[in-house]
Amino acid sequence: MDLNTMSSGAICNEIGQRLKRARLNANRTQKEVADRAGLSVTAVQSVERGDARLESVVLVLMALDMVEQIRNFVPEQEISPLQLVKLQGKKRQRASGRLKGVSPGKVSEW
Repeated sequence: MDLNTMSSGAICNEIGQRLKRARLNANRTQKEVADRAGLSVTAVQSVERGDARLESVVLVLMALDMVEQIRNFVPEQEISPLQLVKLQGKKRQRASGRLKGVSPGKVSEW
């Protein structure tokens, strides 16, 4: 299966089918997963169809004790050395002192 040639809907369906297989391999019913996830059975069915909110997918992963799979799903991205250098130039190095236009004795109305 080449994910690069699949539509977004087909990839969502594939994720749903994989979660369904994981649920069946864990010998859990949709109701059991729904109860553990704090979702309705309909929401679990939507996840398994590949037609659900991202939060519901994450809750099902948690209910199936598979939340660590997120590390494989979207690995943490490192900041490139070039981006790091650019960001360091933007870091604030020191305080600027008094704000312009505000007299020292004036109290803010906030």
